[in-house]
Amino acid sequence: MNDTVLIKHHETGHSAWVEITLNRPDKLNSFNDDMHNAIHEALDAAAADNVRAVLLTGAGRGFCAGQDLAGRDPRSGATPPDLSETLRKYFNPTVRKIRELKKPVICAVNGVAAGAGANIAFSCDIVLAASSAKFIQAFAKIGLLPDAGGTHTLTHAIGPMRAKALAMTAMPIDAAAAEKMGLVWQVHDDEKLMDEARSLAASLADGATNGLAEAKAAIHHAVTASFEDQLEYEADAQSRCGKSADYIEGVTAFLEKRPAVFKGK
Repeated sequence: MNDTVLIKHHETGHSAWVEITLNRPDKLNSFNDDMHNAIHEALDAAAADNVRAVLLTGAGRGFCAGQDLAGRDPRSGATPPDLSETLRKYFNPTVRKIRELKKPVICAVNGVAAGAGANIAFSCDIVLAASSAKFIQAFAKIGLLPDAGGTHTLTHAIGPMRAKALAMTAMPIDAAAAEKMGLVWQVHDDEKLMDEARSLAASLADGATNGLAEAKAAIHHAVTASFEDQLEYEADAQSRCGKSADYIEGVTAFLEKRPAVFKGK
């Protein structure tokens, strides 16, 4: 792990969660190869260890400005890069790891989220934003289309008309507009954002995370499933949840009128 991504483990109640911070603040946390590799390592570690929730945020005044273009100056005369390689090697694995992680992933957008940075945020399960945050599908300004899952996420979240407008105009939207569109769960004052995000991460980590993981997977499945297929998916998933220790604890605690102590199993 290099210092382009910072990892901080938190203990809360009877569980643990991890805070992952993109850490190139002088570059608005834009990605270079080191940062791509570091975020992959951080997400793999979060999947493997005993943490039960993940909080993703950025250092400094921004969340993430997408790919660092400093090394891609076309005036250098170098052969144009194959951008599909960047996506397949770096960005696509990142958003897949976030979506497939069997734990809640909260994103705290503390400033600008541009290009792939915005779409990494939107790939998370719950997005909180500072009131000063802005989201920009900046790709049109350099002759590209939204990537890192952006065309899929935006289309399903806000519909094709709005998705095309954001993709084609590269118009920034502020946190309040993103919340109204349903891209952001909550907006908080800048100085309160991280406290709220950490409180949410701690609360989710203490929850029935086995069931939360099943809910996450079911909602992703629902995007392309028919209603009948989804009913069967829910039945299978509920069968698994009903055999879990968390379900037994949850029902027992309810009947005993006490707080549940979930283990995420």
